[in-house]
Amino acid sequence: MTTVQDRTEQVVVTGRQNEPDIRSIKPEELERFADDVQRLSENISRVVVAGGDTVKLALLGLFSEGHILLEDLPGVGKTLLAKSIATSIDCEFKRIQFTPDLMPSDITGTTLVDMQAARFDFIPGPIFANIVLADEINRTGPRTQAALLEAMAERQVSVEGDVRPLPAPFLVIATQNIAESHGTFPLPDSQLDRFLIAMKMGMPSRDDETEILLRSQRGMPTAETIISGERVRNMQRTTSMVGVALPVRQYIVDIVAATRTAEGVDYGVSPRGGVALQRASQTWAAMSKRDYVVPEDVQAVAPHVTAHRLIMSPAADRNAAEVIEKVLRTTEVPA
Repeated sequence: MTTVQDRTEQVVVTGRQNEPDIRSIKPEELERFADDVQRLSENISRVVVAGGDTVKLALLGLFSEGHILLEDLPGVGKTLLAKSIATSIDCEFKRIQFTPDLMPSDITGTTLVDMQAARFDFIPGPIFANIVLADEINRTGPRTQAALLEAMAERQVSVEGDVRPLPAPFLVIATQNIAESHGTFPLPDSQLDRFLIAMKMGMPSRDDETEILLRSQRGMPTAETIISGERVRNMQRTTSMVGVALPVRQYIVDIVAATRTAEGVDYGVSPRGGVALQRASQTWAAMSKRDYVVPEDVQAVAPHVTAHRLIMSPAADRNAAEVIEKVLRTTEVPA
């Protein structure tokens, strides 16, 4: 009988034929990567009480050089999770509270005239930080939301004709309240496509909520700074070196293609979404101390990387998450 390990080895061997450019990662670097991820996860979990893979998925976004969208009810810890990630890393953190009167220049920055020196001075906005918390992003209008598009996709900002690069690492963590529609503006599909990960934290269990009360009875705890921004950049490079064999790449393409023909879907996952799925799978594999991706990595991250990219038909009798679940169940896995 063929085991998962046997099938994994077959995929790796088959995929590396005629692919001499695949870079290898030293075992000690993979070990150090996984250890640092574990340290970060434990540091954040000392502050944030979250079930399942919530913290791991948030770190997945960071080390995949993606952005994270946290969608849930008020008060479940979305902002606390974002702040705890930022505090854990020795880099610049800025928070933008999105409101209906927020202007694009309040995010990107503006140019002021220095009359005495007879020159124009650029005053950077809060987007010029390593980690940016876009709190309640759906409370501002489409014009201001669009100010984030170039920054999230290109890691640069164009202000009055000048292109200004953003610092590295650069991560946007956005939150939005899904329960309230009054005074909110839905995120356009082009903006949703910029987020690598979209996830919900969910309501805590009875035991978890009891733990939240225990931790907060003397004031909310804060995370410690345990890793540098330079180390984060090195870890991002490590994940980009994880090998993806040809059968696994074809598996990703098949999943993406299946979303485009799925019942109830007007527009499926774009090629950019396929690239995002591959990148997230590489990081998930590295977290498991592997320098190659297996189909199980793709299956683990696909619901969080692809569901928010689907544009569903108004008459659809199921939601995007259900579509992805069926696609993963029916798409042939490399043998």
